[in-house]
Amino acid sequence: MQNYKDIAPIKVGDQAPEFTLKNQAGEKIALNDFLNKQNILLIFYPGDSTPGCTTQLCAIRDDFSKFQNQNITVFGINPADEGSHQKFIDKNQFAFDLLIDDDKEVSKKYQATKLFFGKPIINRTVVLINKAGKIIFLKKGTPSDAEILATLK
Repeated sequence: MQNYKDIAPIKVGDQAPEFTLKNQAGEKIALNDFLNKQNILLIFYPGDSTPGCTTQLCAIRDDFSKFQNQNITVFGINPADEGSHQKFIDKNQFAFDLLIDDDKEVSKKYQATKLFFGKPIINRTVVLINKAGKIIFLKKGTPSDAEILATLK
């Protein structure tokens, strides 16, 4: 596990850190697979089926066609396992994958963690990456879908 002091800060304009994670079906998803093809929206959220996370991801679900129209592939990311992710998807009818960051290493690279009693937990963070792999939007919390989409206009 990486030490927090070893992780370089990221900001808008930086090249997005590469990652490969499994989705709810156990399929490997790599950022490199989407470069030069799709914009990527990463939503780092603390937990499946929790009130705040459900509200955030359901808002994305409700505006999903707007994201598709902007050529954006959406991924939710947290440490939960395949079964938890699949139940969350089924219950809320998400049309996007949820990725498993079980050791929180990708979340750390994207500075989507914070220490809670000395242990890393997910800090709600939204990152939009353009087709060239550059970070074009980075915000803690729950930005509105309109704010995210306005980045591409």
